[in-house]
Order: sequence, then C-alpha cells, then structure tokens
Amino acid sequence: MKIIEPHIHMYSRTTDDYQAMYKAGIRACVEPSFWLGANRRYAGTFFDYYNLILEFETVRARRFGIDHFCAISLNPKEAEDTVLADEVIAGLAGYLDHPRCVAIGEIGFNNITPNEERAFVKQLLIAKERKIPVIIHLPHVNKLAGAIRIAEILKTEGVDPTRIIMDHNIEETIEVSLNTGCYAGMTVYPISKLTPERVSGMIRQYGSNRIIVNGSADWGISDPLSLVKVVKFMRKDGHSNSTIKDLVFNNAMAFYGHSPKWKPELNLEPVDPHQFQR
Repeated sequence: MKIIEPHIHMYSRTTDDYQAMYKAGIRACVEPSFWLGANRRYAGTFFDYYNLILEFETVRARRFGIDHFCAISLNPKEAEDTVLADEVIAGLAGYLDHPRCVAIGEIGFNNITPNEERAFVKQLLIAKERKIPVIIHLPHVNKLAGAIRIAEILKTEGVDPTRIIMDHNIEETIEVSLNTGCYAGMTVYPISKLTPERVSGMIRQYGSNRIIVNGSADWGISDPLSLVKVVKFMRKDGHSNSTIKDLVFNNAMAFYGHSPKWKPELNLEPVDPHQFQR
C-alpha cells in the first residue's frame, strides 16, 4: 500500500529515516513549519528556515524516492513577541507562492493566549483570501478548550471547512473537530499522543470520513514509520483495506488537492547515493 505522510517534520530527521520510509511504502510527505527548539529572534531566521525546507529538504527527500511538500506559517509557539510575529506574517507571501508550498500551517494554539489567537486569525484570513489548505495545531494541554475556541473562530471568520484540518486530535476532541466540517488529524507517537490501538478504536466509533492519520515525527521520541504501524494494527484489528487507505492515502490526497500545486509523484525511484554524496 502506498502511503502519504501528511504531517511530518523531516528537518529533524536523518537520511536513514527517508530510506526506511521509502522501504515501508511512504511515497510523499508534507512538512509543516514548526518550532525549532528555541525561540527565533529575527524574522530573517524564519525566512531562512522556510527556504531550507522548501528547497533543500525537497531535494533531499526526492533523492530517497519521496516527493516532499511544505506548509508555511508562524507557529503558535512563537506568537508572543507580537512585533516579530507581525514582521514574519507580513513576509509569508513569497514562501506561500513557492511551488512546493501546498498549505499554511501549523497555525492555532499552544497555550491558548490572546497573542496566539491574534497570530492565528491573521494567518487564517491569509489562507481564506488565497483559498489554500490550512493545518491547525490543537494545543498539547487544555486540548478540548482549544478545539472549542478554534471551532468558534472558524465559524466567526466564515472559512471553508473543507480546506482545513484540525490536527492532533484525541478522543475528547475528535467530535468537536468533525462537527466543524473540517478534516480531523490524528497523530501517532510511541509515548504521547495516540497509539495505533487508540486510532483503531476511534475509527471504529467515528468512521474514516475526513480523518487523516500522521506521525509528525519531530525532535522528541517519535516515529517516521507510525503510519506503517497503524496500517498493520488496523488490518489485524479487522478494518477493511478501503478504510485504511482512506486514513493513510485517499483523505490526504483529497485535502491537499485543494491546492493546485499538490501533484505528488508517487513513482519516484531512489537515486544511487554515489551520484550526490560528497
């Protein structure tokens, strides 16, 4: 089964991860902008990072047979410095225009503060004007309160829910996310977030319509092969191949298909490393 990894931070991963992903059937991925582990002090460091994931990371991934796309934004974790946040948001346009950018994201909440909401709404309205997909980050704590507030904002701003995914859902938020009409993301980690078992139970209860599973795979204990483990467990747990394919391929294709730039090449072949390794 070919798999799309719809939310993964390959900036923090190694070439070994790309090789393992390809071997396991992952053929395309989307890398949303994220926090790099320390707050950035200058707008230029954001812009250099965007350029890196849009340019270098795309080339690195294709060398290993995976077609790589990006989502660009100011992450909510860096929204408290409003002067810097405004400067970064004002400079997003050129990066959103890039042929490898298929969405704006991750935007949303970290601690559910007024400054986070301010940056969230600014970027949400940019996405609305451009009619591009949006990846929304539900907070790590007070997740239900964050999901409810996000749902209220989406309704107030009148955005098209079919172009939005509310990501990092758990059992207590999934119904809120689905009731907005948005796509709902489930993130699988070895320790925190969801397990394949919990994903299986939630799909049995809510079905697979508008639900997308991802591995995220950032700096912490995470797994770029999370989706492979979800596929294996759900097969063993009695789910149909069509349901599983919806979660790890079809729904991601439909969601990112709202961007005209989403045309993944799913038959790339890894390049012999002797051709590029120096």
